[in-house]
Order: sequence, then structure tokens, then C-alpha cells
Amino acid sequence: MKSAIFAVQFSIMLIIPVKEGENIERALKRFKKKFDRTKTGRMLRARKEYVKPKTVRREAMKKAVYKNKKALMG
Repeated sequence: MKSAIFAVQFSIMLIIPVKEGENIERALKRFKKKFDRTKTGRMLRARKEYVKPKTVRREAMKKAVYKNKKALMG
């Protein structure tokens, strides 16, 4: 079972094909754009430490209350 979880955790591999004679700076720029679009960085930061499910729900509730107040005022 652990091997399946391991496979799921690391299945987010970004592949950037580099063409023959292509500038490495351009390929790096494409990588950075793809990295930002797929939100891989956020996921990596979220996995850095364990957060209890209750804490996640509480933070989501606080965010929803804040957005609701902001929508009512503005």
C-alpha cells in the first residue's frame, strides 16, 4: 500500500522538452511558467508539514467569513 501512496505523491513531474539548439534560458522560462500554472509550488509547501484536518477546516471557515464580510461591505 505504501508504494501506491508513494507513486501518487510523486506523480507530479514536470517535463519540459528542450529542442536541439534551443536557448536554455527560454526552456527555463517555460519551466517556471508551467510550474506556476500547475500550482506545484503550493502543493510542495503544503506538504512540508502535517496540518490536522480540523485546522484546515478552521482556516477555510475563517477565509470564507472574511470574504463574506468583504463582499457585504464593498
